[in-house]
Amino acid sequence: MNFSYKFSNLLGCVYRRGNLAFTADGDSVVSPVGNRVTRFDLKNSKSETFAIESRLNIVCVALSPDGFSAVFVDEGGGALLCSLLSKTVLHHFSFNRPVSCVKYSPDGKKLAVTKENVALVYTTPCSSSREFNPLTLHRTYYGAYDETTCIDWTSDSRAFAVGSKDMNTRVFAVDDMDHLIVYSLAGHKDSIVACFFEQNSLDLYTLSRRADLIVWECDTDLDVLQPATQHSHNPLHKKGRKEKINKEEEEEMEEEKQNKIKYKRIAKHYYNKSGDFDDLTCADYHKKNRILVAGFASGVFHLHEMPDYNLIHTLSISEQRVASVVFNAPGDWIAFGCLGLGQLLVWEWQSESYVLKQQGHFNNMTCVDYSRDGMLIATGAEDGKVKIWNLSSGFCFVTFSEHSGGVSGVCFNEAGKVVVSASLDGTVRAFDLHRYRNFRTFTSPQPVQFSCLALDASGEIVCAAGLDVFEIFMWSMQTGRLLEVLSGHEAPVSGLSFGPSGSQLASSSWDKSVRLWDVFGRSGSREALRLSSDGMCVTMSPSGEELAVATLDYQITFWNVQTAVQTGSIEGKQDLGSGRRSDDMVTAKTSSAAKSFTTLCYSADGSYILAAGRSKYICIYHIQEQLLVKKFEISCNMSLDAMEEFLSRRNLTDFGNSALIDMNVGEDGQQMAISLPGVTKGDMSSRSFKPEVNVSCVRFSATGSQWAATTTEGLLVYSVDSSLTFDPFDLTLDLTPSVVFDALKQEEWSKALMMAFRLNEKAVIRQVIEAIPWPQVDVICSSIADTYVEKMLSYVAEQLTSSPHLEFYVLWAERLLTIHGSRLKLKHSSNHHAMLTALQKALISKTDTIGKICDTNRYTLQYLQTLAKVQSRKRKLMPLGSEDDKDSEEEEIMSLREVEDIDSDDSDTQITPLIN
Repeated sequence: MNFSYKFSNLLGCVYRRGNLAFTADGDSVVSPVGNRVTRFDLKNSKSETFAIESRLNIVCVALSPDGFSAVFVDEGGGALLCSLLSKTVLHHFSFNRPVSCVKYSPDGKKLAVTKENVALVYTTPCSSSREFNPLTLHRTYYGAYDETTCIDWTSDSRAFAVGSKDMNTRVFAVDDMDHLIVYSLAGHKDSIVACFFEQNSLDLYTLSRRADLIVWECDTDLDVLQPATQHSHNPLHKKGRKEKINKEEEEEMEEEKQNKIKYKRIAKHYYNKSGDFDDLTCADYHKKNRILVAGFASGVFHLHEMPDYNLIHTLSISEQRVASVVFNAPGDWIAFGCLGLGQLLVWEWQSESYVLKQQGHFNNMTCVDYSRDGMLIATGAEDGKVKIWNLSSGFCFVTFSEHSGGVSGVCFNEAGKVVVSASLDGTVRAFDLHRYRNFRTFTSPQPVQFSCLALDASGEIVCAAGLDVFEIFMWSMQTGRLLEVLSGHEAPVSGLSFGPSGSQLASSSWDKSVRLWDVFGRSGSREALRLSSDGMCVTMSPSGEELAVATLDYQITFWNVQTAVQTGSIEGKQDLGSGRRSDDMVTAKTSSAAKSFTTLCYSADGSYILAAGRSKYICIYHIQEQLLVKKFEISCNMSLDAMEEFLSRRNLTDFGNSALIDMNVGEDGQQMAISLPGVTKGDMSSRSFKPEVNVSCVRFSATGSQWAATTTEGLLVYSVDSSLTFDPFDLTLDLTPSVVFDALKQEEWSKALMMAFRLNEKAVIRQVIEAIPWPQVDVICSSIADTYVEKMLSYVAEQLTSSPHLEFYVLWAERLLTIHGSRLKLKHSSNHHAMLTALQKALISKTDTIGKICDTNRYTLQYLQTLAKVQSRKRKLMPLGSEDDKDSEEEEIMSLREVEDIDSDDSDTQITPLIN
């Protein structure tokens, strides 16, 4: 089994906090999700999470104008300079303080950063510079009396404006200018939220949190600004001089003052004319189209045409605050990020339609399950919603919100067309993936909080167990009736698992026992297995001959189902590990609250088991050898609790950990007001908290090529990257690629194919297989050894998803299954399950893709054939020499209908190409 699993995608979370950014082409939007970044390709309908992580949650995103690099800044001031092409980190940088805004200059040569009460301008890396440090400080700009909040550049990148919480906006020149040193604009009564320059102008728009807009007009053109001359005198540089200024210098200074740029307020507009106290939270301005969009705390946004302030559109997109808004480069799409529910929306304002509308789970995910073909994945969370995700695109395409309580378990049926979910609201619901509706609801005689769920192999029996009632309820999927109630446990049931036959059901409980039930037998319970501690979860192997149980004393025990004998155990205390929470009074090594596995899953072949719990680690064990094969760290995000093994002694006081003190900071990072009598802002019940790192559920896909885990960060998907793995089979010293190619030149097809599989290099195997003539496929498939049949089928399944030679590889798959299918079925059928599932997944995917193209071509040919018949009938009816090209539309429609009626009687006839 290949264990080169690497992080491939993050689902279930589309936006956390921070600003959004469009790529240079305007087809993709980049969104910060925790300490990672996700790119949503709106043109191809795909999402991709970069395999880079910052130390804390990312709050600022800046993309270079050329689209090659990006800067991501976390909430502690740590920055990552990354390449958008290779999706790797190029440089680590620290600003040492929290950063509020980061923005590239239009020419891409400068990077402006606002932190505390200063603005910093850095020189970005380029091909002409040969500096060791990619980000070199160009200059620091002072002047603000409070924290700086926003930045905007002029079109020529020679000046920029900085807004601040001191209600002023300041215009700075990147380099010394004769006409501009620093200019301060006042007039607002609240902190500045955004400021924007007009295109190719110094005219400025400023917006404050009080939802007012001021239009500033500059008396100087942008082209007039010139670099400062050597003889020009700056009064700021003369403060330290002791000599007196003569009259000539005073006259020069007066001339300089007269030449300075001047701003004039020409208009002031108010968004909240009715006085509803709706704070403005974000804004963006498209300079080319001159359109301004502003988002508010109530979830409403306004679209205005500037500078006349003409209202274009007003829409409420959410009940939560709009935290970020941005235009794409052409200006036809607007991206919105809503902080409260984690929503990401892309809206086309001209057609007034949504391009993208995605929302992750509001609360922590609790359960996950793969469909049998590995193309879909279902998740449930504490918010009571069940979401179905497409793994190829990474988007959620349906959400079921019928549950009123947290979802505790989800499961696909064997066909993958039905999803069953159990909830703490006392119901088990079945959802149809064809009509996207809830067609079955299972309930118990008395209200029960269902904690676990299981579905048999046929999909006809649904079982669920409760926390408060120690019984297992069994329903029929067809009738929806309660079939039986299995009693015997003396504590809450923590896990259920069906065997592959569907007649065996295993249940684990906190009463230190695992019970085996014969579902279709009259006796009910067959065996009770005693455990050393409370059972946390149970799962049965794909063969049904073994089951694994995780207990509270850090162990995983394996039992033989037929003999009820324990076959082995794994001690996971040292492997699972744990971190010290902020409120822990003991060290992480001493703490035992988070050192038990809570979820288990067998691999597709049943030789390995995936285990995780309340920790940041996920472990893969070899069952027979009882060894740890690999351990994955799901996150390095220090914004989560229980990540560090040792707490900083500087935070430990006589009264506890100072990190637990609530600094009254809101979700958006803004300081919250203290609630007083008569004050409408602020809520004393609001508290900031650090979510604890946790893995609630892990599942292997049926193909074995990937696995998923529901964590505090979201749904993490890990896949096998086979291109980077060298795994030879039966390799000898005389086996080299040159020997394989020599056998290929001599047309020894079978020998070359066997040696290529022994060498196990993808490029060599592809060259050998595609060089084999298709008439030789039948002969080679008949002579191939049984050892290479599975390898060949696995390779064919992989190539069906990516290779353009579709018919060639389908021919290989058909001949291999025809000749060796009976032997694969009789010998080790469970070991070939992953390979056959991968082959089925590839064929289904290609069938869906090509089927749409074939249907379109078939309908087009039918239309052309019908049109040709109509034209031929017209020519026959038209007298010789007449040229009547102005036929009425009604006659054409009637003739088309007549031909369709004629063709409907002979629908099975083949379509022949038309030759005129």
